[in-house]
Amino acid sequence: MELRHLRYFVAVAEELHFRRAAERLHIAQPPLSQQIQALEEEVGAQLLIRSRRSVSLTEAGEIFLQRARRVLEDAAAASTEARRMAKGELGHLRVGYTTSLPLKPLLPSILGEFRKKCPDVTVQLREMVTPEQFDSLRNNELDIGFVRYNEPDRKIDGLRLTLLSNDPLMMAMPVRHPLANAEQVTLAQFADERFISYPANAGADLGVLVRRLCNWAGFSPKVEQEAAEAVTQIGLVAAGLGVTVMPSPMACIAMDRVRYVPLADAGAFHSMYLVTRDGLPKPLLANFLSCVDVAVAFSH
Repeated sequence: MELRHLRYFVAVAEELHFRRAAERLHIAQPPLSQQIQALEEEVGAQLLIRSRRSVSLTEAGEIFLQRARRVLEDAAAASTEARRMAKGELGHLRVGYTTSLPLKPLLPSILGEFRKKCPDVTVQLREMVTPEQFDSLRNNELDIGFVRYNEPDRKIDGLRLTLLSNDPLMMAMPVRHPLANAEQVTLAQFADERFISYPANAGADLGVLVRRLCNWAGFSPKVEQEAAEAVTQIGLVAAGLGVTVMPSPMACIAMDRVRYVPLADAGAFHSMYLVTRDGLPKPLLANFLSCVDVAVAFSH
């Protein structure tokens, strides 16, 4: 049984007239009559009562009409969904991001633009450190990631990284610190200070970057407190337990006992990258990437 046979039958059943049904279907009347007769033979039941002046449905025809309409509606819906999937207008997108990204205007702009472009796509956001995002992308558990990464010369097998921004680093210090009101500072000025940093196993490369910058400044930082969350580190600064280095978006976390002062050291920035798997993106991801392009262009 073919869908066209169902369409022919529905047209006749709704018009209750073979000529009008044939005109509606843009076919000749004799072939239409033959197709309906063949359909009845295939079904094994009379669906229509024909006379010279009228056409009516049998009880079997009434039941068959309901089912035929439903099948045609489902087929049309399936075709529409398939076309929209092929255009990237339907589906599910898994997006990884690092802690500071929601504090930048970039992510809300991207999501707002994407929601307008693809309102029927569901987006799952996952807060993850950079190494976790790399692994999840390789394992097809993420579709796209926003990572902090300061190793531009080191390629990641199977992944493509695109630079989005270089966020300046700032020193977070207690409000009573002698340098709290400075316009900018250098790391060398904190050589004798107690530092608050990420644990080595936290997966955050900011700690690695800070140690590298301190070494370039001629000292090794004295890490006396560790915390896996940036907000916790800032809280420890407020408690007077030391200083810490944060990317500039974190400065929106205002605490009365903390001051953020820009670092003037060369290389004192934390890069934000967009990361995807190698190869041509699927239509859904391509639509999302176009929204990233719009948001990035607008932010500049």
